[in-house]
Amino acid sequence: MKSASKSDSVTIEQKNRHIIQIPSVFKPLLSLKKRIKLFYGGRAGGKSYAFADSLLIKARMQKLFIICLREIQNSIKDSVHKLLADRIQAHQLSDYRVSDMKIENLMTGSTFVFKGLRDQDSDKIKSLEGADIAWIEEGQRISKKSWEILEPTIRKKDSEIWISMNRETPTDPIWVALFNQPDSYVFKQKVNYTDNPFCPEEMIELAERCREKNAVDYAHIWLGEPKAGGDEKLIPSVFIIQAQERGKVAGIGQSLPVGSDENQLIIGLDIARFGDDATVFCFRTGGKCVFKVYHKKNTVETANLAVHYLQTLHPARLFLDIGGLGAGVFDILIARGFATVVRGVNFGEKARLSDRYANKRAEMWDSVRLFLSESDQALLPPDSDLCDDLCAVNKSYDKHGRLLLEDKVALRRHLGRSTDRGDALALTFARPMGNICAQPENQGLTLEELFKNQSFKRTW
Repeated sequence: MKSASKSDSVTIEQKNRHIIQIPSVFKPLLSLKKRIKLFYGGRAGGKSYAFADSLLIKARMQKLFIICLREIQNSIKDSVHKLLADRIQAHQLSDYRVSDMKIENLMTGSTFVFKGLRDQDSDKIKSLEGADIAWIEEGQRISKKSWEILEPTIRKKDSEIWISMNRETPTDPIWVALFNQPDSYVFKQKVNYTDNPFCPEEMIELAERCREKNAVDYAHIWLGEPKAGGDEKLIPSVFIIQAQERGKVAGIGQSLPVGSDENQLIIGLDIARFGDDATVFCFRTGGKCVFKVYHKKNTVETANLAVHYLQTLHPARLFLDIGGLGAGVFDILIARGFATVVRGVNFGEKARLSDRYANKRAEMWDSVRLFLSESDQALLPPDSDLCDDLCAVNKSYDKHGRLLLEDKVALRRHLGRSTDRGDALALTFARPMGNICAQPENQGLTLEELFKNQSFKRTW
């Protein structure tokens, strides 16, 4: 894996001729106007150094009140106080005064203070209201309660919250809280050792040795992926990371694949059910998977997009989820003459292999697991949202020993959203495609089958 070079850094030269270099990936800390800036990733990405240097730069340019926070701070030694002091010394910034409990800039009057969030009751939290910047270190350890207290407290005009974290699980509270925030509110950036031009050679060697010995540990420690979890996880994150690395090398982007006799094009369409959900098309040819994500599309708009892809790409099949709004999209596509290609899928319907799977959803998602774990041809785009979707789903077994997945309500609760990308990929495995000439009733749902389990009556 190629690491960043020294050219991947920016140089900040201040009026008194101090020159400080930070990796280019951290430039938004200084140049971007965002309420929240979240940087996450693996070990040796340089997050703590870049945050410290950027704050020291900004505090020399204007008067700022900066609070440095973590979940638990039993003493000042638990904070980033020493890191800031070391960076001041390394850059020979003589205009800073370092005391036992705070750091001050003598030119601008900027002040750094250090707090443990768990110690902040309703009275103490008021002291944070005037902060210009709040730096949360080790954001993965912040509790849901602490975040809910802090976020509305930092409310000074143009104030910012900076978060650095190495993710532990897909359900880290601060990650779940921010995952679905609009771009105008939150900036997220993944940073690994490969993005750090100042990463020591010794650390690079450690990372590569870890990669060779244990791919699961490498994905978590060095690539910043959530822990794979125990036996309850359906798809270990290592399989997803490996497929995404292959996809990155192959240059998978937004260009849509074209099917062939050898590798038919299959489209999976997961349709948004709620306001924050996404409508996602997954285009799969063999092992190559490309995704198109849309927001705030109504039934007709989604159907029009599907028609466009059907007419221009000529897929062998388009499988779509007919739950919720999907039934309406299905109706439109059938009415427009695509009955030979389009198939509706109900996630709760009976599995094809009903002795092994509790329902169709479990069968499709397990096909994704097999696809990723047993084939070195699987290529996924380097999309962290997709990775989180795929490694978030927990598994169990029903009383007959059949695979059963965590229900969507519980999944949405701990992930913070629906697994739209994962569901779209799963839909491409809705039916075996070995015999494309098979009769339609063996390939998907007829209109009669589509609505036979619905609780309402329909007039044709």
